[in-house]
Amino acid sequence: MNLQAAKIPTTIITGFLGAGKTTLVRHILGNAGGRRLAVIVNEFGSRGVDGEILQNCGLENCPETDIVELANGCLCCTVADDFVPTIEALMDRPNPPEYILIETSGLALPKPLIKAFGWPSIRSRLTVDGVIAVVDGPAVAAGRFADDPEEVARQRAADPSLDHDNPLAEVYEDQIRAADLVVLNKTDLMDAETLERVTGMIQDSLPRAVKLVTATDGKLDLDVLLGLAVAAEDDLAARPSHHDAEDGEHEHDDFESFVVRVPELDAPEGLLTRVAAAVAAHDVLRVKGFLAVRAKPLRLEIQGVGSRFRQNFTRAWALDEARDGHLVVIGRRGMDRAGIEAMIAG
Repeated sequence: MNLQAAKIPTTIITGFLGAGKTTLVRHILGNAGGRRLAVIVNEFGSRGVDGEILQNCGLENCPETDIVELANGCLCCTVADDFVPTIEALMDRPNPPEYILIETSGLALPKPLIKAFGWPSIRSRLTVDGVIAVVDGPAVAAGRFADDPEEVARQRAADPSLDHDNPLAEVYEDQIRAADLVVLNKTDLMDAETLERVTGMIQDSLPRAVKLVTATDGKLDLDVLLGLAVAAEDDLAARPSHHDAEDGEHEHDDFESFVVRVPELDAPEGLLTRVAAAVAAHDVLRVKGFLAVRAKPLRLEIQGVGSRFRQNFTRAWALDEARDGHLVVIGRRGMDRAGIEAMIAG
């Protein structure tokens, strides 16, 4: 692929909460082969976790100065205020990046961001190499974000959030409809029959011929992910959105997030059991954050989507850093914050 083109190629990585976007970005950084990359990470909520994970990934290709985190504002809603100044600052560096990755919030719509690449100050210097939609295979298999009327009908009795008018389904659909490449992730958690069914459901939702690849932990060859060269900013009409009539705007009033502080733990197992119970009992979409475990020099990273949780020890605690943890809880507006906090505290 030619990363020395006149315009800096930019890949937009979209996908619903917990689909594996940050893991995919880290995989790209870890296999960049000397390419000079910059990453813009946009998160929903006041406390960023994904950006912090990347800033502390310990990889040569991701120094902290090249990881830009934008919190407290969805890029699709704050293009002028956040994205344009950030991208201009990156391009105006003495040694600008050869390639830019943008990881959107799990609640963001890609199309308004693609439109921003038509701005005069950006269009001559950047191009959207491609939009990658990362899909949580097991979540789609459960029918929660499926664009399949029969599947929705089967699941509706058990899960009222499947109503096709709900904002969760619309966000998911907008993300895959904007894609040039769909990464069906977490296939290690699916059997062959489920994988075939989910693949068909996604393909039925796509408005045009789009390549779909399967992955575990986003581990794909970079020649598959980068160098698509589609110039997506010139192909907006092929990317239909539920929000086209609103000129790309949408509200996040249906969702909220809050941070639960967690003191240092003797062991994490009890807390994780309580967190899983809180997720099951309340309308929680995602839990992510870091914990401090006594006698452990490394922070424990927690990622939870639905009933599935992953944990691993990452970087060491700094000498001047308070050894306490925090969990970011994301869910529908009106979720019982006090109840969730009480269950987590035990």
